[in-house]
Parts: sequence; C-alpha cells; structure tokens
Amino acid sequence: MRRHRTLSPPIWLAVAVALAAALLSASLQLPAQGPPPTEPGAASPSSVKMELKPLPEGVDRVRLEADGAGGHWYVLELSGGGEERVRPDELAARVERDQRSRGFWFRLLNISSPIGFAWVAMGLLGQVLFTGRMLLQWLVSERSKRSVVPVGFWWLSLVGASMLLVYFIWRRDIVGVLGQCAGWVVYGRNLWLIRRERRLHAAAAT
Repeated sequence: MRRHRTLSPPIWLAVAVALAAALLSASLQLPAQGPPPTEPGAASPSSVKMELKPLPEGVDRVRLEADGAGGHWYVLELSGGGEERVRPDELAARVERDQRSRGFWFRLLNISSPIGFAWVAMGLLGQVLFTGRMLLQWLVSERSKRSVVPVGFWWLSLVGASMLLVYFIWRRDIVGVLGQCAGWVVYGRNLWLIRRERRLHAAAAT
C-alpha cells in the first residue's frame, strides 16, 4: 500500500507565518524618494517614514524630514502626484480640520476615502462567514444528535479567513494577518484530507 508523504503541521504553520510576513512587508513598502534640493553648504536632510491614520484628504503618505537648519517639516505625498511640505503646526491644523469635516461613518469606520467602505464591507462579510460556520456546525449537530463538523464548516472558514486576511493586510495589522494566515492553513489542510479520504473510498469501491 502506497504511503502518502505530507507536510507535518509545524512545517505548514512555519510556511503560513513566512507568507504572512512577506505579504505584510510588501504592503508596507514605500517608493524611494530622493531628498529635496538644498542650498549649497546645507546639510543633507534625513527622512523618516510616518504612519498617520487617517491621512489628510488627498494625501497618500507622510514623511518627516530635517530642513537642514535645525528644524523639521512634513512632506505630504499627494494622491494626484507631487509633494507638499508643511510645518508640524500646519499639519496638525490640517488634520484637525479634516477630522471635523469627516462624516459620521468615516469616523466610525476609521477610513479617509470612499474606497474604504469597500474594504470594510469585505472585512465584515468575512466575519459574517466566520459566524455562519459556527451556526452551520451547530444546526448539523442538533439534527444528528451528536457533534458533527460538516464539510461546509471548513469551506466557510477558508473563504472567511481569506477575506479577513486581505482586509488585515490592507489595515496593516500584523496580529490579524498572522492569526488568519495560520487558520487558513488549518482549513485548507482539513479540506485536502477530506478530499483524499473520498478518493480512497471511491478507489476501494471500484
């Protein structure tokens, strides 16, 4: 009888963690920007990437740079291209103004653009599928009068985990990414084992 070689669970988990780290690292990569022009003799300014959430309207990324004269400014990378340099107090006033002008749903969902609604909707749908899998397992178990894990449980888990994984990558949430990626491997592994068992039963019946 042929023995099937499979990856042990620790190896699957290590692969999942490595994949999650690679995906999150790729999502955090920012394009390299050259330093702004300086006057002759001025010190070369340093640049630090900033994580500001939510971003002001029309801004994609924010960097903090030294101005070469002992001060600092924020470099705003605009959505339409180009850059705008503002002082810390100017950025603070701009963020406050945007926060006051944002609607209720933008503040509640912590988004800064209409496309954010689509991302949040995908995350909520993934969570609904996660809840649905438990309801499905409960109903099937009640009908059978014993604890049963139907195949649909694993499919709902896999699809829900995939949607939540993409959502957490968009949110740049390493905790959510690692949690969903590890679960994704477990769900996929169970579906593969179920499929292999069915193939073996079909082969034995012929």
